[in-house]
Amino acid sequence: MAISETAQKNHEELFPNHKSTLKVTDPEFIEVFDNFAFDEVPSYGNLDTKTKLMVILASLIAQQTLSEYNFMLDGALNAGVTPIEVKEIVYQSVPYVGIAKAFDFIHATNEIFESRGIKMPLEGQSTTSPETRFEKGLALQKEIFGNMIDKMYQESPANQIHIQKYLSANCFGDYYTRKGLDIKTRELLTFSMILSLGGCEPQLKGHIQGNLNVGNDKEVLLSVVTQLLPYVGYPRTLNAIRCLNEEVPK
Repeated sequence: MAISETAQKNHEELFPNHKSTLKVTDPEFIEVFDNFAFDEVPSYGNLDTKTKLMVILASLIAQQTLSEYNFMLDGALNAGVTPIEVKEIVYQSVPYVGIAKAFDFIHATNEIFESRGIKMPLEGQSTTSPETRFEKGLALQKEIFGNMIDKMYQESPANQIHIQKYLSANCFGDYYTRKGLDIKTRELLTFSMILSLGGCEPQLKGHIQGNLNVGNDKEVLLSVVTQLLPYVGYPRTLNAIRCLNEEVPK
């Protein structure tokens, strides 16, 4: 077996002049992996290169794979993902994976930016204030999920309603309303993070519906799942496909 011409070309475009030590120590593995992850898998689906790399970055944060994130972040920047888009991916991970998991990725991103001469802080992307975050977040929730949001508020016990309000004001008001990424992309990122976490299938199904509502159809979501396969493995891939088929049978 040898690394295919397509795999070599795709790898070189993302990581020019990269010298892989594994090609020396583990050549058979690298041939198998590179042919799969940089030729076979990228050939499937309808996502552009930037979107593929953005959902991969989101997945790597959720999986806590910092070394691979650093490597893929270089490739993403080489492929045209902007610093603001990268920061928005990292920021959006916070309400889904928690700051304990996102903290190191914020610092790692800053270090890579500094090594590339990217001046920080970047331009601010917030569109809400403490006075408007709940109202704007709730409105965006309803835009994405429709009547489901009213139902969640109506069915919430009194001692748990604060969580619904946090979702509206914090998850959506503080993060989803930001500029830098459009709503369709943000929903793809959320889908990627939740499927990569594993064990969150009810929430994954909710965001499958959210993606459909904002225009990301089943084929787009299946393309995302496929691009993440080399990074999350088959069990979480198959779980995500099962959820997708249950929510969108055809």
